[in-house]
Amino acid sequence: MTASARLLIVGPQGSGKGTQGVLVAEAFGIPVVSTGDIFRANIKAGTELGQQVTAIMEAGDLVPDELTSAIVRDRLSQDDAANGFLLDGYPRNTAQVAHLDEFLGERGETLDAVILLDVPREESLERLRLRAIEQGRADDTAEAIAKRLDIYEQETAPIIEVYAERGIVDRIDGVGSLEAITERIGAALAARGLAQRV
Repeated sequence: MTASARLLIVGPQGSGKGTQGVLVAEAFGIPVVSTGDIFRANIKAGTELGQQVTAIMEAGDLVPDELTSAIVRDRLSQDDAANGFLLDGYPRNTAQVAHLDEFLGERGETLDAVILLDVPREESLERLRLRAIEQGRADDTAEAIAKRLDIYEQETAPIIEVYAERGIVDRIDGVGSLEAITERIGAALAARGLAQRV
């Protein structure tokens, strides 16, 4: 049994992957590496990267794969990620899968498991609609939410196929209480011989 784990969590917006990712990472004593968080931190700090990302996002574009991959490489090279990590939001397409494979391959590593939170589209839409109301998110219109789910389905489905062929995808029912979903994830990872620290 190993206390380290190299994990990826995937799920549509509204699937609860951000929350579950933090809980899983805490249980294993590994950092969450979220591209969204890295981008936001750099934007807030006004770094050169932050300025680049801001310009790209203001133009309504996605951050290019090469730039995203370089940022993740840098983050995974830090000491706290030496014994494992949980990726959230990366890789988001097959080009980024290739970048990650190359980086991990150089270190003689591979991903241990891909946690796929399975949530029906209607459930995701309803959760996001409620979140928009609770948090006063004006940009979370029904159209914007539907568009983001479409992008997720188009871009992320192919990466799931790649990892499924490697036999490392754990499809988790993402409907139910927070605790129940956390338990399902823990049980799936334990079945792979990945032991939590706590």
